[in-house]
Amino acid sequence: MYDTQMNFRLSAMAIALLSVFGTAWADDEEIAELIKPESSVSVGIGGWSKDRPQQGIYDAMRESGPYGLIDADIVKRDDATGTWMKLKGTNLGLDNRELKGEYLRQGDFGISLDYNKLTRDNPNTFNTNLQGIGSTTLIESNNAALAKPAVNLGTSRESIGLGLYKNLAPGLDFNLTFKNEEKNGTRAWGRGGPNQFPEFAVEPIDSTIKQIEGTLSYATKTLQLSGGYYGSWYENNNKMVTMSTLGVVPTGVGTNNPSTTYLSLPLDNQAHQLFLNGGYTFSPTTRATLKMSYTHATQNDHLPTTDIPGLSLAGAPSSLNGEVNTTLVQLGLTSRPLKDLSIMANLRYHDVKDETPVARFVQSNAACASGQCVDNTPFSYKTISGKLEGTYRLGDGYSVIAGVEERRQNRVVPVSNANGTGALAGADTQRVVPMRTDVDETTWRLELRRSLSDTLNGSLAYLYSQRTGSSYLKVAGPGNSITNGIGAPGPSNMINPLNIADRDRSKVRLALDWSPLESLAFQFNVEQARDKYEHSADRPYGLDEGTNELYTFDVSYTVSEKWKINAWFSHDRSQATQVNSRANNGGGTAVLRKDYELTDTGNSIGFGVRGEPTSRIKLGGDLQWSRNVSRYDQDLGIITAGTVIPANYTPGLADIQNKLLRLSLFSTYSLAKNSDLRLDLIHERWETNDWSWMYASGTAFTYGNGAVDGTTVTANPRQNATFVGMRYIYKFQ
Repeated sequence: MYDTQMNFRLSAMAIALLSVFGTAWADDEEIAELIKPESSVSVGIGGWSKDRPQQGIYDAMRESGPYGLIDADIVKRDDATGTWMKLKGTNLGLDNRELKGEYLRQGDFGISLDYNKLTRDNPNTFNTNLQGIGSTTLIESNNAALAKPAVNLGTSRESIGLGLYKNLAPGLDFNLTFKNEEKNGTRAWGRGGPNQFPEFAVEPIDSTIKQIEGTLSYATKTLQLSGGYYGSWYENNNKMVTMSTLGVVPTGVGTNNPSTTYLSLPLDNQAHQLFLNGGYTFSPTTRATLKMSYTHATQNDHLPTTDIPGLSLAGAPSSLNGEVNTTLVQLGLTSRPLKDLSIMANLRYHDVKDETPVARFVQSNAACASGQCVDNTPFSYKTISGKLEGTYRLGDGYSVIAGVEERRQNRVVPVSNANGTGALAGADTQRVVPMRTDVDETTWRLELRRSLSDTLNGSLAYLYSQRTGSSYLKVAGPGNSITNGIGAPGPSNMINPLNIADRDRSKVRLALDWSPLESLAFQFNVEQARDKYEHSADRPYGLDEGTNELYTFDVSYTVSEKWKINAWFSHDRSQATQVNSRANNGGGTAVLRKDYELTDTGNSIGFGVRGEPTSRIKLGGDLQWSRNVSRYDQDLGIITAGTVIPANYTPGLADIQNKLLRLSLFSTYSLAKNSDLRLDLIHERWETNDWSWMYASGTAFTYGNGAVDGTTVTANPRQNATFVGMRYIYKFQ
């Protein structure tokens, strides 16, 4: 939405003139001159001493070398007509850049045009002989004698936006925005190769997203309404990737003939929404709000797989004909019926109807045994939630807040026409995970607040929620029924799905703000939460329990009018216990149990200083240190008597640790009243022992089985780099 409220800086001198002497001492022309908006243009150059793949993922400065530093912020105002003209450019010398121009005649008309580019570079290096990277035709030679050149992957987004604003009548405004975004590049991908070994592939990115929104807003003293239309269109210029494998295939893996694999890509889709938001003030103490929307989303692009003989099931639809309709209605009411009592209530209705027809797209054999048939499974759900909250002021600065929130969801269990006739026979219904038709959750909240004094404020809150639901509908399917083919309920039926499992959650939150001195301020926050998932004898697997804790501490101190310092500390820890199982020796009745203890811990410390040692020099600095550790402890147990623990069993995976140290220093020297010279110095040190792509021994991850593919992935575990930049800043009015 176009912003009709213009923000500009009011100098301290203008404020002083108005507050002390009044308008009689400062005429309109003098005040207008004092609050005249300031513009600036800065031009410079900077460079990094070394490559920084990890920290340069999004800032377009991955590689070492020089970069242009160009920024502009130009603001002009015509006092006679109330017209503003603004032009702002950021990072104009980099691939990641923004440029926006605005023209606004206050209370009448406005137009804006902006351009943005955002890049995302993959931090890893891929050494591969895969040919055709960036196209929809990939060729893997599988010739170990060929050199594997290094390849860097990444994507870029370029968008152009247009905004229009027009005041149609007092209190009636019209806003229109349009955005066109082009996304291009390459993304790391993969496919299942011979004997289930993964093989390297690259997804070609070439898509367009168009968005348009028109809003009509009306506002009076008591009534505010805003409604309109929002539409989005996604178009993918690439529909499918053809990947051919050439060269000698090892004995026992396949034949010496070239093989071809087809990899699908996202298809075109669109969505259209009508919406209305509003509010009405019945009295100074009572107000109601309304939010409504209806969204019609479709995906009816042609399926390219149907054009290739033998690739799709004969007679399968040539398009998904997908359709999802979403209805949202939300009502809210706030009131203050008594002097010391405030009440807030809302009711929300959210209905997602997936009206995509069920169809068979893949069928490996006539009997559809062992899950060799694939149907799409539309999923619809309806959620009704309500919230009631009251605040009562007790006196002496105390307030107590109590509330309850109820959420009830009805879910349509996906089914499939597994008999291939189009009939949804119950015996043929396929489900790969347990399902529930009803999921309900209730959350209670109790909070105590107090303004302890002019310098100390605090709050203590406790939240408790409980989620339950209907009985589970078990995993089922042709040739599988409710078992996994071994005559007993399979592990798939014994899982507590994370998002719908019975769960008790409790959370405590403490917040304190303390300003013992006018120049000194502290902020302290503590949050602790615990989740407990209910298990039973027939449903022992899945997440068992989890905890989360967060501590933050901030302090700021004004040493003098020219010197300020601040420091902060943050600690967060998330822990989860998960129970898994697997059949031993490739099947049979013997079952092993794995208990995982998953923990993520993060600690961050920061320090900053700003100062003016002389009237011409300003300087400052920030120091940041962070350390994050992920742990994957596991324990293997025996569920079935006689089960043998494999000889190659390991008690767990190695910890993953990431560390970052970043020091930023700057200094600005005033050359003249309207020009400055700024120097920036940044040093960063990043370190990891992440084994996702690099084994503990330092060996690079390799695709394939040693003779097929052979693509390697490498990542530098230690990245240190220094940036030095200098820029000239010119300011004018």
